[in-house]
Amino acid sequence: MAVIAVAGGPGAPGATTSALALLLAWPLEPGRRILLVEADPDGGAVLAGALEGRVEAVYGLRNLAIADRRGLLAQTLWEQLVDLSPDGTADRLLLPGLTDPSQAPGLAYTWEPLAEVLHGLEQQGYDVIVDLGRSGATGASAVLARRADVVVATVRTTLRGLSAARPRLAALAEDLATAGTGADALGLLLVAEGPYSGAEVSREFGLPVLGLLPHAVRTARVLSDGGDITDRRFIRSELMRTARSAADEAQLAVRRRRQRLSPAQAGPVATPAPAAVAAPSGVGSEQRPYAQARLQSAVESSERSQAQPQFHSHSHSQPQPQPQPQPPPPPFPSPPQPVAPVIVTGPVAPLAGLAPQPAAPAPFPGQVPAAYGHQAYEQQGHGQQAQQPYAQQPYAQQPHAPQQQVPEQHVQEPDPHQEQQPPVNGRPHGPGEVLRAR
Repeated sequence: MAVIAVAGGPGAPGATTSALALLLAWPLEPGRRILLVEADPDGGAVLAGALEGRVEAVYGLRNLAIADRRGLLAQTLWEQLVDLSPDGTADRLLLPGLTDPSQAPGLAYTWEPLAEVLHGLEQQGYDVIVDLGRSGATGASAVLARRADVVVATVRTTLRGLSAARPRLAALAEDLATAGTGADALGLLLVAEGPYSGAEVSREFGLPVLGLLPHAVRTARVLSDGGDITDRRFIRSELMRTARSAADEAQLAVRRRRQRLSPAQAGPVATPAPAAVAAPSGVGSEQRPYAQARLQSAVESSERSQAQPQFHSHSHSQPQPQPQPQPPPPPFPSPPQPVAPVIVTGPVAPLAGLAPQPAAPAPFPGQVPAAYGHQAYEQQGHGQQAQQPYAQQPYAQQPHAPQQQVPEQHVQEPDPHQEQQPPVNGRPHGPGEVLRAR
């Protein structure tokens, strides 16, 4: 249905914890799923936090940069997901984030294609929550916030939290207004730690409050540092109840914004009547009737050109055919809708996060062991050119090869100055025979 971006700020306001709470509390209709993407350039925290290191940090967001360069971004996405659904139904999924902040520059050209892929998942029955973390709403990854349906900023209701969030929220609202879909996409998700109420914060910042989460340290630690998410006390906790309310408010905000932004939902623009058209600049009041007459004449000429009479006659005794009603043209051309990428659906792999290790790459053709020269020559015959890379060069130029002349294929007479080798199979032989005996 939507792409929800969750942004944080300085002071650890709890963006990742709030995103996990929304993931587990998100209402799902039959046949739909939800995906959490850890897109924080500073690194992900779910694998070492909520999952307590039980899943190896082998796959995740870092592998999508390589897949994007190969044109396999949409297909590789499914191989990086981890199942976080309590009952193992694979309807609440996680794309792990970076394991090292130094990996973020490699994704500079992948953020925008990733945003396209995430929006295309809606056609496949997926909702998406993007955890932008502390710095994901700025820089190269800001396209994820600009393309999101709703951007939720997590703020603690303390004086320190509100003071740190004020300049960031102002900059984010300005960026959404100039480069995104509008500043009205920004909302607040408050953590009620301080004395300020949601109404006071909303009035001070001029932003709507989409949810008010309690400052429940014990329950939040299950999402931040690990615990049993299937416990009934956790499921019925105040934190999860308010997270469900925040998810409902976010979905309602998405529907309102889409109704406002979608051209299909907008009503037709009324065409002004000829008499109500103002005169152009420089035309006085005495010239307006003449301008209106010219406009009326142009309209009548257009109507006559659209009609197709059977005969041309100015006699009023003969009936004129009525023109066929033409559908009114659209007031403005509809903007092109983004084409959803073709995504291969299927079983999510790996559901447990333990995908098979990638196969070891084949050795580079130039990296051949030193003992390769003797064995290749002895196995490939006398004077024949091997198909290996070293066979294209003379035998004497190979590394670690003996400095001697390559014998001919058929040696009829041995060299009298050559030391005779012991007989093989009861008969003497030369250097060529030695090679053939081997």
